[in-house]
Amino acid sequence: MLFEYIQGALEKAEYKKLDNGTWFAEIPGFEGVWANGKTVEECRKEITEVLEEWLILKLRDGDPIPIVKGIDINIKEVATA
Repeated sequence: MLFEYIQGALEKAEYKKLDNGTWFAEIPGFEGVWANGKTVEECRKEITEVLEEWLILKLRDGDPIPIVKGIDINIKEVATA
């Protein structure tokens, strides 16, 4: 499920070539997830790593995480008896 979530989020990534010849990428709805690289492949690799680290921090802190393609990876409280 986590792999599908990450792949779904990466499908939403927007890439653009900057005036200096490098590439920039961000994922709409994922505040603070962006990357820059010399090539589009380097940029894609970087944004994948940034997304993974961002998700780890969000899960650790209990912060809300966007639902992607119907996949909800937010941690839910479970009622105890």
